[in-house]
Amino acid sequence: MSELSSVIFLTVLVTAVLALLVYAAAKVVEYRNPPIGKFLEIDGARLHYFELGSGAPVVFLHGNATLLQDFTLSEAFAVAATQGRAIAFDRPGFGYSSRPAVRHWTPSEQADLIAEALRRLNGGPAEIVGHSWGTLVAVTLAERHPALVRSLVLLSGYYYPMPRVDAAVAAIGAMPVIGDVLRYTVTPVIGLFTLPVTLAAMFAPSPVSDRFQREFPRLMMLRPWQLRASFGDGAMMRQAAAALQPSYRALRMPIFIAAGSEDRIVAPWHSERLHQEVQASHLKIIPGTGHMLQHSAPDQVAATVARPE
Repeated sequence: MSELSSVIFLTVLVTAVLALLVYAAAKVVEYRNPPIGKFLEIDGARLHYFELGSGAPVVFLHGNATLLQDFTLSEAFAVAATQGRAIAFDRPGFGYSSRPAVRHWTPSEQADLIAEALRRLNGGPAEIVGHSWGTLVAVTLAERHPALVRSLVLLSGYYYPMPRVDAAVAAIGAMPVIGDVLRYTVTPVIGLFTLPVTLAAMFAPSPVSDRFQREFPRLMMLRPWQLRASFGDGAMMRQAAAALQPSYRALRMPIFIAAGSEDRIVAPWHSERLHQEVQASHLKIIPGTGHMLQHSAPDQVAATVARPE
């Protein structure tokens, strides 16, 4: 065997071993964090959701990289469940929802899936609460399925196609073959060491909340199959916002927009500009808070979600 062949063989062997270790570690993480909700099978996708309460429905759609516990651990979800029916979904590919590779999971595809789930659950018309990337799905849901949406609450949203470094990085992770290799080898390892810094940036300038620290299953974010969804959503972020932008002025339901004044993930001017474009909108910029409003300003977000109709 030549020296080059030996190097190639060793590289493939190390990659395969690391991939097996990453896969096994991800399965251990799932064993320690089993599903907390129920499942719907819709058009080849398995959708995981959690609900509490009864009455007028409030639907929660989390942002990129996270999962439904980002809302179920929030005061907003608890208040909604005491006053009506609170439903949180794992968006496709996140948590325990599947993300079939045969579909391109744009906000339209995701909104259509959520719409069918709401029909099966008798969950409309609902107040739709979206956070970060979830706001794109929430707005698309209102555009494509207005009969299912009575109002929108949009938190820390990205609405205009501005360049982002993280989108360029995500595009690499979303690539076929190369992205697959990275997601099963080095990316989860790097993510494990950088996760504290990532979460700190998401919450900054506020500290990571105590309940989030204790109860949020953060290692679920590093599973290769969830990373595929995170990179996929991140890579299409600019295109998704660009495609959705022309529809903003046509929205007619009540819309409540909130952002943190110190948000380091999505600048609050996105929310300010959306408020200027949308007729029936109300804007709240919360001083001294960052991206994770549902945890850093729980009282204000809960009051917005639970406002009188």
